[in-house]
Amino acid sequence: MPQSTPTKKAAAAAPAALAAKAPAPARKRAAARSATTEEELAPNRQANILQAAERLFATRGFHGVSIRDIADEAGVPLALVGYYYGPKLSLYHAIFRAHAGYIDVRLKSLADAQQKAPPGQLLEEIVKAFVLPVLEVASQPAGHHFLRLLSRGMNDHLEEDEPIIRELFDPLAHAFIDAIAAALPQATRSQAAWCYQFALGALLHHVNDQRIERLSYGQNQPGDEATAGPLLVRFIAQGMRGACEGAVH
Repeated sequence: MPQSTPTKKAAAAAPAALAAKAPAPARKRAAARSATTEEELAPNRQANILQAAERLFATRGFHGVSIRDIADEAGVPLALVGYYYGPKLSLYHAIFRAHAGYIDVRLKSLADAQQKAPPGQLLEEIVKAFVLPVLEVASQPAGHHFLRLLSRGMNDHLEEDEPIIRELFDPLAHAFIDAIAAALPQATRSQAAWCYQFALGALLHHVNDQRIERLSYGQNQPGDEATAGPLLVRFIAQGMRGACEGAVH
């Protein structure tokens, strides 16, 4: 009687059976190769998840994005999102913490301004420390997403945003408010806080609103910080001086 053809199940099982019969050193080498591949992929997958989440949260807001949306955007299995970052809120906050270096740069720039500003130029140097690092972030490929997300956090006042803003951005704000008050002796700290708030609105609006080409009838281009940066610094500094010159009625 002719021998029957092996079933598909048996054929599929054959490689596993052969692998099981392979010498122990060969099996160990194969396992090591597999583990190495996973280790190499892990940082990329973790970074992809964070970047995908940042893009989606910036575009849709916290409540407009699901964990499945993030997994699909990152091209990873759904379970990996939770494995690396936990619940959605933890992932959301991890995005802000990943940009903590941006805060350190601004604080260092502020300290340098306070120590090295030429006579009569302290306020301008403080405003440069406030503005220029943000423009640098905006010039980076992924920077726009973070700044849009940051603007959402400041404007939307969601319960989910409040803890991370208090943790990371309130200390930064207090440092700049104290510096502005010191640079404007005629101003109260209360006025300096208002000036900071107004300046923050101008800065975040500038980096997020792309209408300037249309509004200038094509004369200005979004992202032209060589032109816009010094003008924005002057606008904010002179606005602060003007606002704090005397009593406001």
